[in-house]
Amino acid sequence: MAIAYNPVVFLSNPSIVVSSLSCGYNQDVKVERLHSWQVSPTEASYIQQRLAAQVSRSNQVTTPRFIAGVDISAVNAQGTATGTVVVLEYPSLRLVETGVARGKPEFPYIPGLLSFRESPLTLAACQNLVATPDLILVDGQGIAHPRRLGLASHLGLLLNTPTIGCAKSRLCGRHEIPGVEAGSYAEVVDRGETVGVALRTRLGVKPLYVSIGHQVDLETAIYWVMKLCRGYRLPEPTRLAHLAAGGNLKPESTVAAEVSYQDKLLSKESRWDRCKN
Repeated sequence: MAIAYNPVVFLSNPSIVVSSLSCGYNQDVKVERLHSWQVSPTEASYIQQRLAAQVSRSNQVTTPRFIAGVDISAVNAQGTATGTVVVLEYPSLRLVETGVARGKPEFPYIPGLLSFRESPLTLAACQNLVATPDLILVDGQGIAHPRRLGLASHLGLLLNTPTIGCAKSRLCGRHEIPGVEAGSYAEVVDRGETVGVALRTRLGVKPLYVSIGHQVDLETAIYWVMKLCRGYRLPEPTRLAHLAAGGNLKPESTVAAEVSYQDKLLSKESRWDRCKN
């Protein structure tokens, strides 16, 4: 059976539009109902404090088959943002799928509460994937956050999936200057607690801020960020997600997946047939 791109799917939230190589939600990607999204900034802060206690700082990552990266664009002149998730097959790091969701964020832009603004678009993109990620790298903070619940930790709890925070800038805490060599890092300490590291991923570039998202420990987070770098400052999952969010992911960057991935696509045959009928 031939698999074709599904037409644009309108979700229950009419302000979000999703497109992906699938039809409807991925039944394997389940979103936990942890709270309402219709909350005030004060309520959002309380929710972060409550959920932070549920974040697992113990490693549950072994050998992932599919590794995802997520990012979201800035809003355009129409107030619309683009959330993207790219899925790479490990260890080849071949791009096998890209999910995109576009919509108008309803929550205001407030530093420290960005997960309430960005998560709905990201979750919409994730639910329309065929592949189910085993590990997700997030362009944002994990526990390196004033209330220990940045976007990476929030998404990890919502998706019940290991996540790693991989931010371009520091949100809280202080650190020494890491060494100049790739792999050098300095601990980020906030109120006496090590919440992440400033990690040099390449010689001569600014460090990334890596932290536990969910179901990983800090050592594992550092390992996977370095393992997934391919000569750029950003690891491949978030680098490609960033390009996709900006509409700059070139078609030639998409490499055909291996037979094993095609098997997974074909396993969705009955669901695809139901969507056509």
